[in-house]
Formats: sequence, C-alpha cells, structure tokens
Amino acid sequence: MKILVINGPNLNMLGIREKNLYGDKSYSALVSFVKAKAKEHGVKAKCFQSNCEGKIVTRIQRAAGRYDGIIVNAGAYTHTSIAILDALKAADIPAVEVHLTDINAREDYRKKSFVSEYAFAVITGKGFNGYAEAITVLKKRLQ
Repeated sequence: MKILVINGPNLNMLGIREKNLYGDKSYSALVSFVKAKAKEHGVKAKCFQSNCEGKIVTRIQRAAGRYDGIIVNAGAYTHTSIAILDALKAADIPAVEVHLTDINAREDYRKKSFVSEYAFAVITGKGFNGYAEAITVLKKRLQ
C-alpha cells in the first residue's frame, strides 16, 4: 500500500512559525514521524510539500494510478483552492484531510474547507498524531 502525504504552504516553516499553535518540531521531524508511523503499518509513504498551489495540483493529478491513498494538509489552500478540490476529484483516490490545529476553533475564514468536500475523513487539532490517525483510517478504508 502506498500513500502520498501532501503538505501545503508554510508547513515547511514548522518549528519556526507560531510555535504557540504549531509547536517547536520542524517539518523534517514531521516527515520522519509520518514515515515511521507508515512503516509501523506496513505502508509506504511519500511526503511532498509545496508553497505553490499549481505544484500541489500537479502532484495530486500524477498520483492517480500510483498511490492507493492521499493524506492532505493543504494549509491555507484548504480554505481557498477549488483547484485542489478538483484535482482530488479527478485523481479519484481516497483522501483524508489533516490539520495540525483545530481549524474550527480558529478564525472564521478557516472554518470553510474545500478539501472536506472530497475527503472521506477530516482530522484536526491533533498535531503530528493526526497524521498517524490518518494512516490508520486510510489503511482501514483500503483493506
């Protein structure tokens, strides 16, 4: 089983930005965490991060036929990108949406998620552990 983990804008700034919200662990720590959890489940995980909407769209499109599932934290694009939603629909791969923070407890503009219109599960506010839960949820769905 192969999972593509997509992280959007500013996730590369983990450990630097808003530590009160996102903690002090780096993006490379997140990637290591995800790969370790995937390995525990017998799953291969490929992590991708971009600050560019078009690159995220292209990576989702290229995932079709290559990956069994997608975990997506689209960052701020969650709330603005119909293009990412359309790419998920076109790729037609089961997807779980993840957010490190609880987007529903934050600013009003963060409460609308275009990604949620496609994702079969949404996990928010659990930090790195949200990705571990997403792996578990995807694995159950795909078996």
